[in-house]
Amino acid sequence: MLSLAANIIWFIVNGWHLALGWWIAGILMCLTIVGIPWGIAAFRIGWLAVWPFGRTAIDRELITGRDDLGTGTVGTIGNVLWFVLAGWWLAIWHLLWAIADFLTIILIPFSIQAFKLAGLVLAPIGKEIVPVEVADEARRRAAGRRLDRMG
Repeated sequence: MLSLAANIIWFIVNGWHLALGWWIAGILMCLTIVGIPWGIAAFRIGWLAVWPFGRTAIDRELITGRDDLGTGTVGTIGNVLWFVLAGWWLAIWHLLWAIADFLTIILIPFSIQAFKLAGLVLAPIGKEIVPVEVADEARRRAAGRRLDRMG
């Protein structure tokens, strides 16, 4: 219930315009045709910007247990291109809102969410948006797979 209330307040204060930035970036990327993978990632993260509490971004490889185009070398190149073309201005946008929220003191939890979204700008390709509990379990299982390979 607390997560629902936080998400509603977040949407009113921050979410709608931060998501709008992601969706504008997504539309611009999709217009280029070759930028469609980046556009899809931007739309996905835009939804996280609308409703961030209780959800998080996680590497898709942690969920599936294997690399794909978005989590391998192609994804890394895509993330670099993304940052150069659209990511830097989205990062600045999120950081400015994070600082503004932090200065109010009462909105510090929102500041933390905005900082997390700013960090996500660095590498949005190859990410999935999942409930926090799913991310925790995926990380636990991935750690178990790594331990099995080591021992």
